[in-house]
Amino acid sequence: MAGLVTQYVATAAGAYGVAVLARTQDQAADATLGVGRRLAQRIFGVRADGEEVLEPLADVIDDPDDGDNRAALHEAVHKALAADAELAVQVQQWVQDAPKTGVRVMTSGERAPAVHTNHGIIASGDGNIFPQ
Repeated sequence: MAGLVTQYVATAAGAYGVAVLARTQDQAADATLGVGRRLAQRIFGVRADGEEVLEPLADVIDDPDDGDNRAALHEAVHKALAADAELAVQVQQWVQDAPKTGVRVMTSGERAPAVHTNHGIIASGDGNIFPQ
C-alpha cells in the first residue's frame, strides 16, 4: 500500500510544491492530485505557510522525478503507516475509495514508460538488442 500512496503523494507534491500540506479550500481539478494531497496532509500533517516540511517530502517537492527521493518518501510513508494502525486503515480506505472512473496510468522517473496494457517488451534504456 505504501507504494501506491507514495505515487499519489509524489504526484500531488510535484504539482503543489510545499503547498501540498497547506490547509486550503481549493479542490484539486484532477482526482489524483486531490487524493494525493489529502493523503499527504493526513500522513505528514497540515503545515502553515513557511513551516518546515519533512525532508523526504521536501526532496520529492524539489525533484519529483528523482528515484532516490521517491524511495525515501516511500520509506517515510511505510514507517508512518506501520506505526499507526488507525492511520493505515483510514489511508487504505481512502485509496480504495479513490475515483475509479476511466483509466489512470502513473509513471515516474526519466524516460519511464506509461502503459495501460502491455503484451511485450518495454525497454527504456539505450542500445537495447532483443534477438528474435
